[in-house]
Amino acid sequence: MKKWLVAAAVAAAVGATAVQAKEWTDVRIAVDVPYEPFEYKAPDGTLTGFEVDLGNAVCENAKLKCTWVVQAWDGIIPGLQARKYDVIFSSMSITPERAKQVAFSEPYYNTPSGYFAPKGTGINPDDAASMKGKRIGVQRGTIQDGHVTDTFGKTAEIKRYTTGDDLVLDLQGGRLDVVLIDFPVGESSILGASDGDKYEAVGETFQLGGGVGAAFRKRDKDLLAIFNKSLSEVKANGTYETIMDKYFSYNIKM
Repeated sequence: MKKWLVAAAVAAAVGATAVQAKEWTDVRIAVDVPYEPFEYKAPDGTLTGFEVDLGNAVCENAKLKCTWVVQAWDGIIPGLQARKYDVIFSSMSITPERAKQVAFSEPYYNTPSGYFAPKGTGINPDDAASMKGKRIGVQRGTIQDGHVTDTFGKTAEIKRYTTGDDLVLDLQGGRLDVVLIDFPVGESSILGASDGDKYEAVGETFQLGGGVGAAFRKRDKDLLAIFNKSLSEVKANGTYETIMDKYFSYNIKM
């Protein structure tokens, strides 16, 4: 009798797991907008960008119906935990601190971070003296925020922004001396702007974190496995490179 009960319990658990895995047909994906060229809105209001295209390709390959949810960065992990959406696919760098809160997919890209400033300022982030007293802009809660705080928090004024768009606007408006963001974002939104010839990348670019991954609730291991498998397949079949070449002139693949 006891053996039968144990066997029945095991069978029930296996059955429940199988049912749970089949439930992932509709998936909600969170993204912080704007963060060009990774995610931004086209003139007609539709979401586009490298990660949006890649996320859609991953979903199509996995036969998932995915919808995108726009969420401000500083609330993006709490929103995941509150089940407002199921995945964060929004340039989230993999760090030990975040890994305590969420489960990460395999990294799917890595780009350098870079400082940008108006031309002719003499700012050089590799020279701490030139950064003293400067107004440094970062997006709140990002890996760049942590780096700037640790490096210049005692000698410079650090200004934190909810969106990358607000960060760029304050640099262009003269309310910041220098900003630190993902290099492709600065390349696109600062150097690529209509007045981009007034700005320049300063100092050396550098890598932070262990690459970018999709983030999941820790208990959603089945959904994580689906995404990892599909990411691997779109990398192997050439889809990843096609999307990457649409937005970048250099390799960001991991």
